[in-house]
Amino acid sequence: MTSKPKPNRILYTMLRVRDLDRSLKFYQEALGMHEMRRETFTEGKFTLVFIGYGTAATDAVIELTHNWGENDYELGNAYGHIALEVDDIYALEERLKTLGVNVVRPAGPMTFAPEETGGKEEISFIEDPDGYRIELIEKMAH
Repeated sequence: MTSKPKPNRILYTMLRVRDLDRSLKFYQEALGMHEMRRETFTEGKFTLVFIGYGTAATDAVIELTHNWGENDYELGNAYGHIALEVDDIYALEERLKTLGVNVVRPAGPMTFAPEETGGKEEISFIEDPDGYRIELIEKMAH
């Protein structure tokens, strides 16, 4: 029996950003990600910066796409959010507030937590400089 060809991992999620430096500062300083790779396409007038945790060879990353001279984007109503695991959601939220990060939903128990978590999942939502939502989920002891 042969297996059907299929993808084997998520490589990255692409976000269009208005101001590359501002977005990099947010993802690096506020969320602790690091720049993995940068590609500049002079003829195409755009820059790609791949950021995340770990390495692009083994971990999913975010691609920040900056189209030079373009800064009028609409997020769209089908976009959801990026989710990040955190060790201490309350401490992180306090640090993010000192950096001026917009907290959309303060840290606290999930309103309708899945039964698998025992109803104890702690979450928060923040926004990046372009208004993309990011969910912070506190790591649960298993």
